Amino acid sequence: MKAPVQVSTNGRSARATRTRAVIVEALLTLLDEGHLQPTATRIAERAGISQRLIYHHFGDLEALYRAAAERQAERMAAMVQHIPSELPFEERVARFVLERSRVLERMTPVRRASLLQEPFSPALRRARAAFNQLSEDRIEAVFGRELDRLDQEQRSTTMAALAAAGGWACWDALRSTGRTIEQARAAMLLTYTRLLAG
Repeated sequence: MKAPVQVSTNGRSARATRTRAVIVEALLTLLDEGHLQPTATRIAERAGISQRLIYHHFGDLEALYRAAAERQAERMAAMVQHIPSELPFEERVARFVLERSRVLERMTPVRRASLLQEPFSPALRRARAAFNQLSEDRIEAVFGRELDRLDQEQRSTTMAALAAAGGWACWDALRSTGRTIEQARAAMLLTYTRLLAG
């Protein structure tokens, strides 16, 4: 008697993973191009697949948003470089502001689209909260020496001000009112220097 044929799932699993990645990248590319609310049809067209496959792989758009948020977080994390805490303050703040401005500018198209969906998407609200927490952790890591000089209340207030000044809402307020990237970056640098150098 012949042994039953074993159908390997490795190939199917790899194809499914690739298809999911293509769908997510298609969505993010459309958002990067300024399409604030791309339809499933448009995402499928960009991915080169049938619309049915989006729902086959993700079930609903909320699951797709969650996967896209995870991929976006990976893209932003790849832009972050280690800033040694022993560097002089002037060098640390210059490096931090340059890095943060690049991240905020890069994430702007996706962030604008997310704002439209966040009221209806727990996944996007969680992604925003996670990004904000990572941003605060980054501030603490880079400027711990300066923050440690403050008492608890001053530290809390300064952290809130730093998080706001280095957040996307502030960046967008500067950029959407006609400031260039360089001007917006200079405003952030001035704010961080004034808040921390004293």
